[in-house]
Amino acid sequence: MNRIVQFCLTGAAFFALTAPALAQGGGSSISFSGAFGAGIVMLGAGLGIGRIGSAAVESMARQPEASGDIRGGMILAAALIEGATFFALIVCIVKGVN
Repeated sequence: MNRIVQFCLTGAAFFALTAPALAQGGGSSISFSGAFGAGIVMLGAGLGIGRIGSAAVESMARQPEASGDIRGGMILAAALIEGATFFALIVCIVKGVN
C-alpha cells in the first residue's frame, strides 16, 4: 500500500478514536475546525497537481511531438482540481465559522 495512503488512514483512525476518549462529561465532544479541513484539502490538491505535472513532463520527454496536446490536457486537469479545491476550501471556511 502506498505510504501516503497509510499515513492518511493512520491519521484518520487516530482522530476518530481519540474523540470519544477525550470527551468530558455528557455533552461535550471534540469538533474539528475549518482550518483542519482546509489543510487536508490543500494537501490533497498539492499532491494531485504535483502528480499531474510529473506525469506530463515525463510524457513530454518521451514523446516531444505531442507536447502541445499533453500541455493542454495538463492545464485543463490542473484547472479542474483547482476549482474543486476552491469549492472545498469555501465549504471548510463556512463550516468553521458556524
